[in-house]
Amino acid sequence: SHAMPAYIPALKSAGLKWVAGFPENPKQGLPYVTGLLIYNDVETGLPLAVMDCVWITAMRTGAATAVAAKYLARPDSSVVGVLGCGVQGRSNVEALNALFPLERVMAYDLDSQAARRYADEIGERLGLEVVLVDEPRKAVTGCDLVVTAGPILKEPHRTIKGGWLDEGAFASLVDFDSYWHPDAMHQADKFCTDDVPQLRHYQEAGYFRDIPPVHAGLGEMATGQKPGRETPQERTMTANLGLAMDDMTVAPLLYEQAVEKGIGTWLPL
Repeated sequence: SHAMPAYIPALKSAGLKWVAGFPENPKQGLPYVTGLLIYNDVETGLPLAVMDCVWITAMRTGAATAVAAKYLARPDSSVVGVLGCGVQGRSNVEALNALFPLERVMAYDLDSQAARRYADEIGERLGLEVVLVDEPRKAVTGCDLVVTAGPILKEPHRTIKGGWLDEGAFASLVDFDSYWHPDAMHQADKFCTDDVPQLRHYQEAGYFRDIPPVHAGLGEMATGQKPGRETPQERTMTANLGLAMDDMTVAPLLYEQAVEKGIGTWLPL
């Protein structure tokens, strides 16, 4: 479980996301990720809204992948490989489709029924060709963009081996390094993250035990302090860990729309 507070003065947004991810939940018919977001008035500190955070987490995580890809992927990227056809597998492709000329999705999941549902939904909603593959390598090799979106594991299964990711490809490690063998990560010409200090914290907690040197944080690339992709041949990766400011950027937009449309239930304090 994570307590994720943030205050964004420019947006007059403050609050806290309390989120949990339990990989064994789906076996009991429960969602992997659950949680709440509390949105506060920045002038009084009073809570304005309590929201479910699952949708917010899904959409802002996909958006973070797309923003990283804006700086690290080739602009002509058209084939995306997705390993893990769940919520993040959907939101990441949806966000990437807004920035890149996507044509085809190579989709892999251990659960073949989940993969078929994913293919039907993404094909219909986004108008993309979805190819279901029976081996993880087929969702990596030959792809311009790769998203690994399985459960986050402290003991990585390291399925993706060195040599699988093509030259010129970009990978987003939504599930941290769970899917990636160290050899594959060390082949990246640029290994990035959304927040370097947070990555160091996770390393101290036992994650990311064998990764390349970090090239840049997302903010450093967005502000021009560090370069993103510099050649078409570079292999690039980002491990976006999730920032509370992402959630608190979305929260006021949802709150304003809910008030405007009369959605939700008023609760006495």
